[in-house]
Amino acid sequence: MIEYRNLRVALLGAGSVGAQVVALLTEHGEELANRAGAGLELVGVAVRDVDAPRTTAIPRELLTTDAESLIVGADIVIELIGGIEPARTYILQALNSGADVITANKALIATHGPELFEAAEQVGAQLYYEAAVAAAIPIIRPLRDSLAGDRVKRILGIVNGTTNFILDRMDTEGDTLESALAAATELGYAEADPTADIGGYDAAQKAAILASLAFHTTVPIEDVYREGITEITAGQVESARKAGYVIKLLAICERMTAADGTEGVSARVYPALVPRTHPLAAVHAAKNAVFIEAEAAGDLMFYGAGAGGRETASAVLGDLVSAARRHVVGGPGVAESTHANLPLLPISSISTRYQITLEVVDEPGVLAAIATLFSQYGVSVETVSQSVRVVGVGEAVATATLVIGTHEASEAHLSSTVVALEKSDAVVTVTSVLRVEGL
Repeated sequence: MIEYRNLRVALLGAGSVGAQVVALLTEHGEELANRAGAGLELVGVAVRDVDAPRTTAIPRELLTTDAESLIVGADIVIELIGGIEPARTYILQALNSGADVITANKALIATHGPELFEAAEQVGAQLYYEAAVAAAIPIIRPLRDSLAGDRVKRILGIVNGTTNFILDRMDTEGDTLESALAAATELGYAEADPTADIGGYDAAQKAAILASLAFHTTVPIEDVYREGITEITAGQVESARKAGYVIKLLAICERMTAADGTEGVSARVYPALVPRTHPLAAVHAAKNAVFIEAEAAGDLMFYGAGAGGRETASAVLGDLVSAARRHVVGGPGVAESTHANLPLLPISSISTRYQITLEVVDEPGVLAAIATLFSQYGVSVETVSQSVRVVGVGEAVATATLVIGTHEASEAHLSSTVVALEKSDAVVTVTSVLRVEGL
């Protein structure tokens, strides 16, 4: 029997996630209260327009445009507005009043996380954000709590469902990037402006959050190296398939040692070749997955829905139960562990394998000249495949396509090699450079 007083819950935002939070809280309120040890009273929902049409009905008496008044007196505030402002102002107001805050706002956590965590710590409140990365997949709590006694070495994450859907369609259906994006838009996976997804910005925000948690080090979003999928072609996807790979947009967070012996953290996002034998290669459609390599625990993988109103609401309500339990039990909030202060390493510090595709002049001695360039810059060639293009009418020079796979090499050496290749008379163009991850 619940004896603790009802906890007042304020909800900011009633979009697809917020509406589902209201629906699930209404539907399962008694069960959630029993789990939490306290009644959960939704005292109001702040929206921009109380008369706006909504796909999920919300009792009109709960709706208000006065978010600040709603925050006053709340025990727990759920922020689902998104963006930086006014979400940041509202969260700070809630924390400074002593309320716990739950948010799914990845952009805000990635950009202003340290400020918000400090504000929470000063008043003994707690900031929960399980839904900010990979929606329904529980990944924040495992990294922050379950693996706190271990040493995480590396994270490989497919954390953007839109780009995974697009790349999967290109691999399984033979679509172009444009046709796959059109399908994603039609199905509601992609926004009208898909730049945040296909440009890698969404994944970079999540990489900053994951790296900060995994390595107990503040990782600003501006220090996350980012490439999107806008340059990926059907030809690259086909070449990857023939070589036993699939192309995935990966968020990679890694504890590593630079060439000068400095131990630091690398956080980066880019399309990469993943062996088809790796578990991440089997992540299809708009699903997300996070693969963790830990020193003691070994390899762990978290898989599931990375987006969706109801799915994200599941993570929000999980945080709500945790926040309510904290109120019942008492005690200050748990501060974020960001005390390792490992330096952030630039992309030039990483080492991995590469696949470079070149269009070259088809004449004797070219392959030897190219091999010499690789050797000159310290990049060892592992595999070479060649296809000759038939010379068209009026074309003076025959060309061939070379696909070169390397052994592990540093990004700095590889970049120098690519610059030299672009200047070589034997090379018509450097068609693509893809990194290989997951070996």
